[in-house]
Amino acid sequence: MDEVREIRIQRMRIPLTRPYRLSFGSIEHYDTIIVELADGEGRRAFGEATVLTGYTDETIEESWSAAREFAQRMATEGLSAASPKIARFSEHHPFTATAFGTALEMARGTPHLGVAAATAVPLLGLLHATDESGIEPEFEALLAAGYRTIKVKVGFDAARDARLVSAVQKAIRGRAAIRLDANQGYTAAEGVAFVRALDPDGIELFEQPCAAGDWESHLVVTRASPVPLMLDESIYGLADIERAAALRAARFIKVKLMKFVTLEQLGQAIQRIRELDMTPVLGNGVASDPGCWMEGCIAARLIDNAGEMNGFLKPQFGLLAPSLEFRDGALQLTPGYAPRLDQEALQRYAVDAHVWPLRSAPLAALGSAS
Repeated sequence: MDEVREIRIQRMRIPLTRPYRLSFGSIEHYDTIIVELADGEGRRAFGEATVLTGYTDETIEESWSAAREFAQRMATEGLSAASPKIARFSEHHPFTATAFGTALEMARGTPHLGVAAATAVPLLGLLHATDESGIEPEFEALLAAGYRTIKVKVGFDAARDARLVSAVQKAIRGRAAIRLDANQGYTAAEGVAFVRALDPDGIELFEQPCAAGDWESHLVVTRASPVPLMLDESIYGLADIERAAALRAARFIKVKLMKFVTLEQLGQAIQRIRELDMTPVLGNGVASDPGCWMEGCIAARLIDNAGEMNGFLKPQFGLLAPSLEFRDGALQLTPGYAPRLDQEALQRYAVDAHVWPLRSAPLAALGSAS
């Protein structure tokens, strides 16, 4: 794409095939914003923001209002110095800004989107069952589908959660790694009670026991835990990564594209995690296929463990054409894959949309997208 002639933003409500159970409530649909940049020949670049309050302080209503205002300002002022404007916008709206930042990167032809050879990015499988009669058959189905790392959601009731984990371990019998995720659901005392009840056998990590901003409580749980901990919701940028390392708060750090605004900055964050002798984990379980595809491209080069960019598997239909390929427990990426947005899918899920024409904006004059 040589120049941008139009900016389009769309708000969508994307239903899930089954509710996604989290400690702060079940979700039944994605609230998604798509930003498109189009040239005069019909070529389009795009970016996604799926807003889930709890993963972010943003709400969908605030994000949609901010996205409309920002897109209109870009249309009025033009795309000159777009990157620093997006960076400033991200200070209060990181998820929403990512839709703009990644669309601009894609328009400029970023090298981060694509693979040189066919690559299978292993994904995490989510175990939904909470009773012993359902755990084993569901796990066997996940195993048959190729998953070798399984996530169990906890953060509800420490004693009951510990019994659930024990039942999962009995069903798995060492055939897959287990990740536990509390999604900030515990107090310090509850988190300590939970980890003290665990048998660490087969557990790869325990994710985000306490509230995102409550580092003290998290450290209390870390010191009591027989299994490695991972921070997710506490991590919003490089400063948080540095803080986690300085405090020895976690062995694993999870990052999501929607917190780092651009693919370039996401790659830099992953590199910094490794420099600080921690292990990066990547992926957003609450994202549609545009965001998951972008994260998958980064994971193919920079991540050596199961990716959590499985959000595209939760809706019945995706937004991309051709669709992302999932096979043998992995996102299958191939050289030359250049998806476009499926216009029928966009219309199916549409809540609102706005389009603004732009003065012809040569991309070579816009500067770096990061």
